Amino acid sequence: MFNGIIFNTGKVKLIKKKNKSITLVVKTNLSLNKKDLGSSICCNGVCLTLTKISGKLIYFYLSDETLKRSNFKNIKKDQLVNLEKSLIYGQKLSGHFIQGHVDTTAKVKKISIIDNSWVLKLEFKNKKFMKYLEEKASISINGISLTISKVSDKYFQLNIIPHTLSLTNLRKLKLNDLVNVELDILGKYIYKYQT
Repeated sequence: MFNGIIFNTGKVKLIKKKNKSITLVVKTNLSLNKKDLGSSICCNGVCLTLTKISGKLIYFYLSDETLKRSNFKNIKKDQLVNLEKSLIYGQKLSGHFIQGHVDTTAKVKKISIIDNSWVLKLEFKNKKFMKYLEEKASISINGISLTISKVSDKYFQLNIIPHTLSLTNLRKLKLNDLVNVELDILGKYIYKYQT
């Protein structure tokens, strides 16, 4: 479990591709030690198991299911990824509960700059996910806890403040990039029980 408040990023240093899986090697200053092996790290919003640590390099195995649902199928060397360690009992919660179980991806359709903030307009390839969105509800984008500012029939919008831009990989986004999306778990369950 995570809360989507990102203080650490990493840079992809190596991608070992197999037929239906990837081993991902990321360089980071995230504080980890051998006791953390086997623990969950939220990497761009995806809950991944830490399989190896070698100095500042951390290793993850990504299965076919992870590649199908996330933007990791398009990951490139030197790309910046957001990182968050699992929550510890009693830790302060600032965002919202994020499981790291990415539902889908969304495409960046427009980036507008208002003063020092960004307004992102995003679109799902599969419109079925739109039914779970509400204005002022929480959403996880690349593992970041954000608030939806607008919802239409075809797209949704997010306002990104300068502090968030400075600490995360959102500042690297360009038109048509894909971002990982995890819908709010409470919203999904409430919707399911009402239908």
